Amino acid sequence: MPLSLFNRIHRSLIAGIVCAAFLSACSTAPNQNSAPREDRDPEAATGISQKDEVRTEKFMVSSANPYASQAGSKILAKGGNAIDAAIAVQLVLNLVEPQSSGIGGGAFLLYWDQQQQQLITFDGRETAPETADPNLFYETDGTPMKWIEAVVGGRSVGVPGVLKMFEKAHQQYGTLPWDTLFEEAITLAEQGFIVSPRLEKLVAASINPGLMRDGSARDYFYPNGEAIKAGQTLKNPALAKALRQIAADGTTVFYSGTIAEQIITTVNSDPDNPGQLSLQDLANYQAKVREPVCAPYRTYKICGMGPPSSGGLTVLQTMQILSHFDLAKMEPLSTESIHIITQAERLAFADRNTYIADSDFVAVPVDALLNPLYAQQRAQLIDRHQDMGKAEPGNIDSTTSWSEAQSPELPSTSHFSIVDQQGNGVSITTSIEMAFGSSLMVNGFLLNNQLTDFSFVAEKDGAKIANSVEPGKRPRSSMAPTMVFDKNGKLILLVGSPGGSRIINYVIETLVGLLDWSLSIQDAINLPHFGNRNGTTDLEKNTRLESQKSELEAMNHKVNIRDLNSGLQGINIDNSGILNGGSDPRREGLAAGQ
Repeated sequence: MPLSLFNRIHRSLIAGIVCAAFLSACSTAPNQNSAPREDRDPEAATGISQKDEVRTEKFMVSSANPYASQAGSKILAKGGNAIDAAIAVQLVLNLVEPQSSGIGGGAFLLYWDQQQQQLITFDGRETAPETADPNLFYETDGTPMKWIEAVVGGRSVGVPGVLKMFEKAHQQYGTLPWDTLFEEAITLAEQGFIVSPRLEKLVAASINPGLMRDGSARDYFYPNGEAIKAGQTLKNPALAKALRQIAADGTTVFYSGTIAEQIITTVNSDPDNPGQLSLQDLANYQAKVREPVCAPYRTYKICGMGPPSSGGLTVLQTMQILSHFDLAKMEPLSTESIHIITQAERLAFADRNTYIADSDFVAVPVDALLNPLYAQQRAQLIDRHQDMGKAEPGNIDSTTSWSEAQSPELPSTSHFSIVDQQGNGVSITTSIEMAFGSSLMVNGFLLNNQLTDFSFVAEKDGAKIANSVEPGKRPRSSMAPTMVFDKNGKLILLVGSPGGSRIINYVIETLVGLLDWSLSIQDAINLPHFGNRNGTTDLEKNTRLESQKSELEAMNHKVNIRDLNSGLQGINIDNSGILNGGSDPRREGLAAGQ
């Protein structure tokens, strides 16, 4: 059976299971939050395969894999809330999408408490070992390591934060028992799940050079020396056993018990690139509740995750700059709109690359970056007819002179959005960094390589770099889980994406598509991608945007045609309270519910 056909059948089967299980109206219909503009045909504007928008009345889960959406929907049908469902979704994603996220990684979570009308953000980002210093990624001769040499093995592994984050969120807001939330993942791990075409492709491509090096990962992904195949049933008894322990005993076994000991042994005994984690590092880890970052955009309020994520601030900065341009009058995906949006992104990324890091270690000028007057000043730097070239960071009042970070970020991450029957919402982006992380596998789960999100050098041209390595510090991230509220404070949108630092571009384009161009959530996600990270203007390969390359080059853009493989998952709540779900056609995700 061709893989494309299998993928469609696999998605359809799971969608049918989810909808049939709840006798739900998982129907597809236009978004009613605002009337679609009749002169615009979203499908004609794309050139990529489409997915249909899903509509439900009670609850919805939009995640990167049908199994995970099913698991979250089951929890909501049992009376669980969005936090409960999020835990179940993450655990299943760990199993069926191991390359992207899991309990060996970190995450940022936005939670909207409908009853209290309060937005809370949880920081489950990994931390550096207490013995780490700015020379962590230096060779013995004093030169920075090559990224590919740093990423594989124990040196790149930070203390995982996902489980502590979920434990904290569940203690504060969860409703169902902790162990109940593990049941679906344990069952799937023991009985097996169907390998998806995407997982087969990534394993077969050896996208992570260390995957065949480590014994546990090699044996799991290449049984008998052959890469796993789409359509086969894959079991993970080691993960099932670990999840049973955590379900029964809480996170203690992971952070100070037998699983912790196995993590430390695996990380520090790596023969080629040993790490520095200690049992004390794991035992000391704390998930944190942070203040969300929010800013107005036209009649809306957009909120995101604050530092150590740069995603929220950079999305907000870009949108504030764009508020000075009438995007609604610009044709979606026109050369004019692409030009204006990429110029705003240049300016925001210039500040991001310089000022944003872990706010527990660095005084991040959040208020200055989100000052409306500053956004107006930055907007005035945009020439409507010519690319500005590399933007310089703004003149922010800061106690320290910072230099631009040298921080690679990889796109293998996952996002999911959830709305429960009470109107509570979760928007969470979760990651182990590079596809398959450090490639080190413990108890059936992969360990992250998030420490390579730090700058490999501590200073440049005599100025310190905010995102340099320090003991206990959290590396800067671009993960951008986002929520949007209308003028009355009503939650109307949850969205986010994987994609490394391009996450920011993907979220911005989706926000503009929905808020300015009056597209449905699915049509906004379907849009072919473009973006600028203060470098080249990237256009998505094999889409209609390729035809605009020459027009943009005539405006002095340096254009790069490339794959822009997002994984957007969003939920739009329309004026009548209907949940409209969108899932990225570039991946295998699914929006489902009741």
